[in-house]
Amino acid sequence: MENVILAIHLILALLLVGVVLLQRSEGGGLGMGGGGGGGAMSGRAAATALGKVTWVLAILFICTSITLTILAAQKAGSGSVIDQIGAPSPSPSTPVTPSGNDLLPPAPTNAPLAPPRAEN
Repeated sequence: MENVILAIHLILALLLVGVVLLQRSEGGGLGMGGGGGGGAMSGRAAATALGKVTWVLAILFICTSITLTILAAQKAGSGSVIDQIGAPSPSPSTPVTPSGNDLLPPAPTNAPLAPPRAEN
């Protein structure tokens, strides 16, 4: 189910980008205001239709986003990250106490405990 909704979500995203790019720029910010060569629809009717399609696609995109969020939250389980911070971590069977010698490599088993004395 999640894969189907994700596929629909991706298709809606691509359609939404395409419809937005088809719309005529009203501000002329990029200097590319589309020209209108008459057709079956007037410029105003096409703008209204594309605006409605954009709204419908945007609403569907938001709905699929919310649905995917709900599905992901259900799959993740209960509890939040904040709850996990306060929870004690599982301890090993023998407690480990850190000491300053933890950074040193272990001494070989056949090494003497004290260095040999220098003879004069």
